[in-house]
Amino acid sequence: MTDFAVADFEFVRATGLLDDLCERRLIVAAELVDPGLLGPAAADARYVLEHPRLPYVSYPYEWPFSALKAAALLHLDIHLESLERGVTLSDASAYNVQFLGARPVYIDHLSFRRYRDGEFWAGHRQFCEQFLNPLILRAFMGVPHNAWYRGTQEGITATELARLLPIWRKFSWNVMSQVVLQATFHRSAERAGRDLSADVLKDKAFPLVAFRRMLRRLRKWIEGLTPADSGRTQWADYATNNGYDRAEAEAKRAFVAAFTETVAPGLVFDLGCNSGDYARVALDAGAGSVVGFEFDQGALERAFHRAREEEIAFLPLFFDAANPPPCQGWAQSERRGLNERAPADAVLSLAFVHHLAIDGVSWRVLLQDI
Repeated sequence: MTDFAVADFEFVRATGLLDDLCERRLIVAAELVDPGLLGPAAADARYVLEHPRLPYVSYPYEWPFSALKAAALLHLDIHLESLERGVTLSDASAYNVQFLGARPVYIDHLSFRRYRDGEFWAGHRQFCEQFLNPLILRAFMGVPHNAWYRGTQEGITATELARLLPIWRKFSWNVMSQVVLQATFHRSAERAGRDLSADVLKDKAFPLVAFRRMLRRLRKWIEGLTPADSGRTQWADYATNNGYDRAEAEAKRAFVAAFTETVAPGLVFDLGCNSGDYARVALDAGAGSVVGFEFDQGALERAFHRAREEEIAFLPLFFDAANPPPCQGWAQSERRGLNERAPADAVLSLAFVHHLAIDGVSWRVLLQDI
């Protein structure tokens, strides 16, 4: 950590902002520990922070629409509160957010730094690419962000999104200012071989009142976004419209409860979780937390809203069993694959396997790997 960064970190800590955010569970708890605990790896470290282990690390390309939206709103709320304390955020990465159940929590204490009067929002472009543009893709065009986001890892650029949006969408102030103009500026800078931030923003000031207004306007817009493809999907109603009679459904619940009580798992994977009925049974029977995996977007939305409303330790994620998330990024180590992240203590795979239709891949291998 440079002297400049140390000064920023100490300034932020002195404001009490991080303590307040931790107390309200908006940011993951962390405490300062002796750098000597890390040995030579922390030889030059001024500070070392330790935080509780998260049950499971997930990525934005696995989140359902409502989870990405919740994460975006959390980021904006934290940034707005930070500005009230003379603090800003150095970036706007969606990877700075994780989930405890369906509750988003900010994890990067070192993203906070002192606000400099008149500065522009350094993370604006990143926020749009990693939060806003993927949400717009689903809200305006009914296209889930998951596959595209996973393919790029850094989100969706304004240039790409502007090419896809119909003309009539581009005339609203929000889209014009956050997508169309951004795309135009970036294309112009690229053609001229200029650094947009250096050439266009140099010697210009962005008043704090305008900064806050921009964040509030974004928040209001994002809060009102809903998926355009919110109609009925193939499996969204499966929990209430299936082939089980009451006795069979109760027997299935009893089996899951007995299994959970016997194994006493800390982390459960629920493959094909649908709206989370059996995840809830497992939690009630003593499971520490459940990560659900589901392909159907309608079922995913129901599962996420259920987890939020009931405040249970259940995180539903988008999952294509025929194409599970691999290790990605630099040296294939920036984003870890499903197997490498958190081996589950137990796996529920209820009425799941017979739905798979995988050409050239054995589901037995898939389940064995998990």
